[in-house]
Amino acid sequence: MRFHTRAGVVLCATVLAFAASAQGQTVAEGQWINLFDGESLFGWTVFGDGEWKVEEGVLVCERGTGGWLATTCQFKDFELAAKMRVKPGCSTGLVVRGGLEGHPSENGSAVVTLAEPKESEAAWREIVVKALGDEISATIDGQPVEGLKAGRARGYVGVQYHHNNRARVEVAELRLRPLALEAIFNGENLDGWNIIPGRASKFQVVDGALNITDGNGQIETANVYKDFLLQLDIISNGDRLNSGVFYRGPVGVFWKGYESQVRNEWRRENREAPIDYGTGGNYGNQPARKVVSTDHEWFTKTIVCEGNHAAVWINGYLVSDYRDTRPVSPEGDGKAGYVPGPGTIHLQGHDPTTDLSFRNIHIQQYP
Repeated sequence: MRFHTRAGVVLCATVLAFAASAQGQTVAEGQWINLFDGESLFGWTVFGDGEWKVEEGVLVCERGTGGWLATTCQFKDFELAAKMRVKPGCSTGLVVRGGLEGHPSENGSAVVTLAEPKESEAAWREIVVKALGDEISATIDGQPVEGLKAGRARGYVGVQYHHNNRARVEVAELRLRPLALEAIFNGENLDGWNIIPGRASKFQVVDGALNITDGNGQIETANVYKDFLLQLDIISNGDRLNSGVFYRGPVGVFWKGYESQVRNEWRRENREAPIDYGTGGNYGNQPARKVVSTDHEWFTKTIVCEGNHAAVWINGYLVSDYRDTRPVSPEGDGKAGYVPGPGTIHLQGHDPTTDLSFRNIHIQQYP
């Protein structure tokens, strides 16, 4: 697992408030997630015949007639930081808010072009892109890029491969942090949340965090959400405790919708062998590929849910990437079938051993 820092920027930094909406809700910058994990193409889709691979922690393409590599997730408002290199005499493009239909030049995608003259030397370039509302801006090594337009409200991030002069494209890092997040937990009380009655769990605010003890039980948002990016911090205050972050849950219905598991437990010494789907696994459907988080330590969970697709990062590392192709579940049970939403986001008290806390709960709703 690799995490990168830049001057003045710390990955997984504490969420910082920077503005307020007309409704008085806090609007915040999120925490960084890695779109490229330095290990694999997990979370990416290849279009065209470019032969993408990972060499010594670097994403590389140097064969094929063309195409591009796209994230499986769409993103709305964000800052994107990339470190890329292209062979002299060749070019590539960093696609932002891309569409999958047609050519990026025709479907409203924004493309930052990186080109190197033949007489230059191959050098790593730092690209920073900011997409916020109707505005998209970018710099390459600190120099502004002109002519970018926001043709789409959300879309995929991608890297193009142009087959010219035996091109070679390399990506050393590609990471993103969401912007314009709305706080759905105020850190002071349970306003905006409803407790399912008749259950054993206890819910209270302790030191700015929503603490859940005993079980079983459920606390859910008063509002419903369908497509979104959700980011929150979680700590398990005991050993191998079990809980979950549910979404698209039917209002007032116990433990339905999809469950993003919280359980920091693995077999023997192998974090790639999660027990009971592992933290960030899509419970009942796809286990986490690695248990990144550890008990008694705060960790950040990022969930992107859009259409029939859901992906989860733990501390910036993508652990699950699930596309639901099953028939619709009439009961809204994500373990039994597709849940089209919208629904509540709810936090689970699992059993009498439950003792977990949740803070910095922010959401970015997709159009």
